Amino acid sequence: MPGTPDRPTLFDRADAAALRVPTSCRRSGRCRECIVEVTNGSDHLNPPTEAEGFLRQPFRLACQAEVDPPGAEVSFDIVRRRLRIVTGDARPRGAAVRPAVEARSGIVHWQNEPIGRLRDGERLLGLALDVGTTTVAVELVDLRTGQGLEVVTLENPQRFGGSDVINRISYDSGPHQGELRYALRKALNDELRALYRRRGLDRRDVYEMVVVGNATMRDLFFGLSVESIGERPYKSETELELTAGTRMSTAVVALAHELGLWMHPRGRVWGAPLIASHVGADVAADLVAIGTEHQPDVWMLVDVGTNTEVVLAAHGRIVAASCPAGPAFEGGSVTYGMQAADGAIESVQISSTGQMVFRTVGDAPPVGLCGSGLVDLLAELRRTDAMTAKGVFAEKARVLDVVPESGITFTRADASALAQAKAANTVGQQILLRELGLNAGQVDRLYLAGGFAQYVDVPRAIAIGFLAPVPASHVVKVGNAALRGARELLLDRTARDHLELVVQRIEHIELETAPDFFDLFVDGCQFKPIAEPDPLRTGRAA
Repeated sequence: MPGTPDRPTLFDRADAAALRVPTSCRRSGRCRECIVEVTNGSDHLNPPTEAEGFLRQPFRLACQAEVDPPGAEVSFDIVRRRLRIVTGDARPRGAAVRPAVEARSGIVHWQNEPIGRLRDGERLLGLALDVGTTTVAVELVDLRTGQGLEVVTLENPQRFGGSDVINRISYDSGPHQGELRYALRKALNDELRALYRRRGLDRRDVYEMVVVGNATMRDLFFGLSVESIGERPYKSETELELTAGTRMSTAVVALAHELGLWMHPRGRVWGAPLIASHVGADVAADLVAIGTEHQPDVWMLVDVGTNTEVVLAAHGRIVAASCPAGPAFEGGSVTYGMQAADGAIESVQISSTGQMVFRTVGDAPPVGLCGSGLVDLLAELRRTDAMTAKGVFAEKARVLDVVPESGITFTRADASALAQAKAANTVGQQILLRELGLNAGQVDRLYLAGGFAQYVDVPRAIAIGFLAPVPASHVVKVGNAALRGARELLLDRTARDHLELVVQRIEHIELETAPDFFDLFVDGCQFKPIAEPDPLRTGRAA
């Protein structure tokens, strides 16, 4: 219900600032789409209403949160911001188009099963969806030509359930089970409706969706219980069933109408297989995107995100591990951290006079620092001796000014949060290299995947220990390889069979079982290059 002049809502504030807040219930609180994160002034808001019972502080529904007094200063962020994403190169010219969806004699089939009759002028379209913990990306694809038509990205609206997968597992296992899936479905359907309108399409033109994401995100999307992923042995229900012999693959499939998705009701929604534990379908899609069959003898994949995954292959073995990095490099736990949206500082250099020289996404006025900007800042602070390897600022300062005129600062607490996030990445790379008896110089190719990884300065990332000291010329940035892999799986049904064979070969390494894991983690919290593996400790970590 709209507010009044005496008690304006946060929705009214958004209207006045020309900010678009999603809603489809005329601000009655029923659709639960207008979620915002209150960053300042929550004491000037009314207590949460019954409609907001599924939310935790500091999240509110914009239509329910009333400001009192009307002129009080309250700051908030809209959860569903549009984000920058890099999908990588288009499909190679002449690549085969062999989708699971085909039209034969006027009948549309999915893997030989009839779906419906093809109408005059109807197109055969599909969707590739990458559900990240922080970012959601979907691509509309022509299943006849293989052409990608449009990519849409948005902030994952499930953030109210926690910034990482463990918190979301806990949330979904509680009294509000299903709310996370509902929030994402509503947000995705809104985007799909708008996409179809722009393209002049009918939802019945879309016959298949391929879904990738880590184990938690994928299973939440399909409405599967994620409780088992949050407790030992940290495996999806589908993985447990595969081990028990009650299913042949961890891949899942459902009808679109069963999931309430805005596409052909009998269209299929196919979830790619998981690798193991938290190493999920997004990493499996990464492997499709880079083409494991065409790699040199020693190659490595680092997919940077809220959960960073590392895959290393050498001498006939492929090992993989999940690193619980947390959201620090994606905008969480850092005072002025943010994702790569307009106004995010994406690169930083400290001049000889100590001035911060920066560039922002979209050349917009600076409002915060995204991941690549944070990596730059840390490296520059180390280069100029403005910060020690342990994250202590010069003259033991607690706060550094980054953009004084905009009030953007960087604190010791920020550095500590980033140190712990970086350490998780560091340990994952160290243990896998040690597992295969390698040093970083022996890696012929390192694929760097993930949202902000495309913009990371590689030498600076190596200097602070964010990446193993692989020769910079061996590093290949592949952007959102998971989305590209999902597109390949959508367009080539034979790629699904090949992926199943690759997944079966991968050995999962549990980092925490390494006897020196804690020592490595503590050392990894320092902003310095990753140490080469100790040959005396080479061997299986799990």
